[in-house]
Amino acid sequence: MITTDTFQISLNIGVNMDYSIRTMEKEDYDEVYKLWTTIHGFAMRSIDDSKEGVSRMLDRNPGLSVVAVADGKIVGTILVGHDGRHACFYHVCVHEDYRKKGIGRAMALEAMVKLKNEGITKIQLVAFTENELGNSFWKSEQWKPRTDLNVYDFVLNDENIIAFNK
Repeated sequence: MITTDTFQISLNIGVNMDYSIRTMEKEDYDEVYKLWTTIHGFAMRSIDDSKEGVSRMLDRNPGLSVVAVADGKIVGTILVGHDGRHACFYHVCVHEDYRKKGIGRAMALEAMVKLKNEGITKIQLVAFTENELGNSFWKSEQWKPRTDLNVYDFVLNDENIIAFNK
């Protein structure tokens, strides 16, 4: 369990698997994009998730986004950004062949440590309501769903089309 109040870590995974967590680089884009297209129910935006859009995110938030690497390939991602106060996790995913091995937890922990070192005190993320696997994971990690607010979007560019993987 990872808790942000005391920042205690307990990674008793019990699974023998060699993987590493490292900072996402712009050069990872093609492999990251390929991973994203394999995740059932994953949503991508045509502009924000383009090579240029992801590069812009990485430039604005240097050193914060992470990837998981196993068997010589990227098997997990978290895009991380912050505004100086709060952070947000985007595109948190693990390839289905590598789930339940502690990779998601390890990526989240790495990103949380990076954010804590930046002085960030709160992280938010969006999990689609129909994403039972994701919602179950975050709840098991002690993340709390917000019921006291609504989330609104205002589209500034109608060409930034969202598409869901089947």
